[in-house]
Amino acid sequence: MISPQQLRARIDRLPRVQLAHLPTPLEELPRLSAALGGPRIFIKRDDCTGLAFGGNKARHNEFILGRALEEGADTLVWGAGIQSNNCRQTAAAAAKLGLECHLVLTTDHAEIEFQGNYLLDHLVGARIELNSEPMGPPLWNKIKEKADSLRSEGRRVFTIADPASRAAAAVSYTLALLELREQLDQQAVRADAVYFSSGGSTGAGMFLGRKLLGWEAILEAIMPIEWPFDTASYMVRLATDAAALLELEPAVTLEDVQASPDYIGAGYGIATPESLEAISLLARREGILLDPVYTGKAMGALLADVRRGRWQKGHDLVFVHTGGTPALFYHHRDLAPRFDSAGKEG
Repeated sequence: MISPQQLRARIDRLPRVQLAHLPTPLEELPRLSAALGGPRIFIKRDDCTGLAFGGNKARHNEFILGRALEEGADTLVWGAGIQSNNCRQTAAAAAKLGLECHLVLTTDHAEIEFQGNYLLDHLVGARIELNSEPMGPPLWNKIKEKADSLRSEGRRVFTIADPASRAAAAVSYTLALLELREQLDQQAVRADAVYFSSGGSTGAGMFLGRKLLGWEAILEAIMPIEWPFDTASYMVRLATDAAALLELEPAVTLEDVQASPDYIGAGYGIATPESLEAISLLARREGILLDPVYTGKAMGALLADVRRGRWQKGHDLVFVHTGGTPALFYHHRDLAPRFDSAGKEG
């Protein structure tokens, strides 16, 4: 184990650029708890990190782009789905930092609609290429091809395909977990479990932070995507790489990782009945907006666990809201049928 002060000191050695509004708030959700008749529920508002509607990638990019600037990069090459929160926040960060941003976006399982994150990518000045490669290694190869092409033109390129970028992103959520622990201590809350959406760096960083600090709370990573490889092993590898950046011995093992694919539904980027119900419930009880792809599915998992009796009165739960709000507008066709013309939910 390591003390919070020692961990923070090691993180502070890494290259970093200020992008996010930190610390993000930790709020109680009393009306949601009352509706469920169960545990106290708190929400960590990482949708409030700022930078083009905020989200968890603002934290990631403080360390990723800190590294990019240290290496003298003038160009970023990023990529994901056409409605990617990651790409939207990275393109906004590039605009803030004066970097050129190229996005390689896949239309796999999605429509080309000038809406949501795709609209915001254009607004902040990203240069965009579309393709139909599936998420994962095929798309990552396209990103690498674009980066190599720009390098051949003399550009100093930093890319999300660089393994170091994912380890740096994980460190940002080791720090976020430390921030959460301190806020819980200040409010005298003993968290029994923390729910969040992740299939990669965010979860890896949180699992690393829990292990390093010896925290007993259960961490439940709710996967938004089924990778063509084992997600838990991937998170362990990312956590190990993050530990190396901090000059610490590997700490996280497969036994430390709880990553559930049970709420993905029909596939990545596709809303589920559970995610839509979670969005509506939190909006109408607390005035907080989730998205159908990430946070809605993670909240759906929390609701299911409370309803089946895993968590009851006397327990304290934390939900980490990792952002994604712009996707609500892209998913208007999924959401609209829930309401009549007067706005009443059917």
